Amino acid sequence: MAQKSKGGNSYKSLTASLAAGQIGTFYILHGDERYLLERSLGEIRKHLCPEGTDGFNYRRFEGRSIITDDLEDAINTLPAFAERTLVEVHDFDIFKSENKARVSEILSDLPDYVCVVLIYDTVEYKPDGRQKLDKEILSHAEVIEFTVQEQDSLVKWIKRHFGDSGKQISTYDAQYLVIITGGYMSSLHGEIGKISAYAQGDTVTRADIDAVVTPVLDTVAYKLTDALIRREHSLAMRILDELFQMRESPHKLIFSISLKMRQLLAARVCIDSNLGKTALIEMCGIRHDFQARALLDSARKTTIRNCREAVLLCTQTAFELNSAPEPEARIIELIAKLALVK
Repeated sequence: MAQKSKGGNSYKSLTASLAAGQIGTFYILHGDERYLLERSLGEIRKHLCPEGTDGFNYRRFEGRSIITDDLEDAINTLPAFAERTLVEVHDFDIFKSENKARVSEILSDLPDYVCVVLIYDTVEYKPDGRQKLDKEILSHAEVIEFTVQEQDSLVKWIKRHFGDSGKQISTYDAQYLVIITGGYMSSLHGEIGKISAYAQGDTVTRADIDAVVTPVLDTVAYKLTDALIRREHSLAMRILDELFQMRESPHKLIFSISLKMRQLLAARVCIDSNLGKTALIEMCGIRHDFQARALLDSARKTTIRNCREAVLLCTQTAFELNSAPEPEARIIELIAKLALVK
């Protein structure tokens, strides 16, 4: 029995609905955590198209080449030897479509025998709440945002997946794995497989993780910032060398270093203003509690004046980088200047 879709929803409630076999008629799926999105989409396919996506009751459209009449025909086509049809539309920005009014009309009165799923991946999900048609479309949809999970949930998930491979990992090392991978389950899933294949013993160690996992850029930039605050200048230069070895563009490096310095300044402002971790998370758009805690711990070791000076140095370097003949040399010079900030 189809469940009418209306209003917002959450990943947990979607999971519960799918487990109960209660699938709506219209979903919009978006968010950074692609692992959970793809998993949920797979469950919808499994329920509605048990014969597979090669069957008659499955239709897929790509947003850049979609024709409104074709979408309407797919929605109005009765299922064959099944209760329902599944219509997937990938990367179709309905909120900027030239035919938005027509699309809104089609999606506003979906038959019970169809399930329409809009998936946002390379196209940004960005409805305009001021637009009447946007609000009309959203009123009929279950909008599910798949966000990066909190650390405690990720640690349990990591332990469970290592257990499936006959391995175990400590909570501390699982937290470390979350930090250096950025906390995305799609990345973690692949890294867990690599680590499990590499680790010789039953217990995964920090050495096993460091041997096969390449840290994300943000993590290395955090390490660089911390080394500068602790006045460990030689370590800071070694970390900078790691960044160069990652072969990221100098402009991307300066962006990441500048971001960490701005976040550090925000953390110091929160401390001086007697604001807590929640305020910092909202101010900087930080995903994890542990990242906010680390920033606040680092900010307690410095002053707001030093943080401001560091941000200004980063801004000046970013400006000069556009015309610098040797951009890597300018970044090395920046790290040297930051080391002189007392």
